[in-house]
Amino acid sequence: MFREKRVLFLIAETPVHAGSGSEVGVVDLPIQRERYTDFPKIESSGLKGCIREAFESANKEIDINGEKVRPKNKIQYKKDNQDKETDYISLLFGPEGEETHAGAFTITDARILLFPVKSLKGVFAWITCPMVLERFKRDQEIAGISHFNFSDFSKLVNTVPQSSNIAISSKVVLEEFTFEVREKEETKKLAEWFSNNIFPNNDSYRFWREKIKKDLVILNDDDFKQFVKTSTEIMTRTKIDNVTGTVQSGALWTEEYLPQDTIMYSLVMFTQLRVEEDDKKGIFKAINNPDNEVKLVAEFFEKGLPEVIQIGGNQTIGKGFVRVKFLRQEDKNAS
Repeated sequence: MFREKRVLFLIAETPVHAGSGSEVGVVDLPIQRERYTDFPKIESSGLKGCIREAFESANKEIDINGEKVRPKNKIQYKKDNQDKETDYISLLFGPEGEETHAGAFTITDARILLFPVKSLKGVFAWITCPMVLERFKRDQEIAGISHFNFSDFSKLVNTVPQSSNIAISSKVVLEEFTFEVREKEETKKLAEWFSNNIFPNNDSYRFWREKIKKDLVILNDDDFKQFVKTSTEIMTRTKIDNVTGTVQSGALWTEEYLPQDTIMYSLVMFTQLRVEEDDKKGIFKAINNPDNEVKLVAEFFEKGLPEVIQIGGNQTIGKGFVRVKFLRQEDKNAS
């Protein structure tokens, strides 16, 4: 069914609030979490909506086989001897307001991969755990990516890369907790894989590519769970009455955010356009060649998606800005 697959990395440039609605608890507006693990996530429906908005807002010129188009460009076609039109966004995401056909790609919930935690040395470390890494490996296999060929992550619990920048005499101090750690060659190779494949290969990310090589910590599953539950950012917000200059009654609340530099990932899988009329397909039209049609759809998605998109709430106060990066089986940086 799906002929083209990608991994989409999401790097939080600012704190992200993908909310789950109001709740009776310590935090009024918590983030979305998996029911049975409490790991943070971003629902696929919300992620798809944010990506669609990014396509519509940017409306980038995209070169497909030498033909330049924009997502909002109209496609004229005939149906039942009537002149009609559609656009590339509707073909890719599905039309709004009518369910005549579905979109041409599927996106999964965004899952946590690396979580930033305050460190006594090195400012902060990225933490992960065997359960998260095993999930990530399984999802790589679904995406057809074979170069993430690490095994038995349970042997890497409480390890850091060789020449770690955050270890002090075989210990790391994360928040107020101290962990005995070992330097491990396999953890170094894993950190190098992340460095080569997660971050954009440009000068602005050189520092971060080098940092993750030295500042990765693999904890056990339970310790990781505690950090992702208790080390998120909690922001208290208020609304001030313009007349009295004091907080309005009932206008004091708290919001939970995934911290900046959190790294998540999602799978994006592409299929043929779900329309029958060839004239309706525009530049995607590849008669009797479904594989080529799917490749054109995937290429259009990659080229049309801005490098930075906004996810979740509070866009006007600078929250939710996320850098995206695709990973494919054939990527040269893979190692």
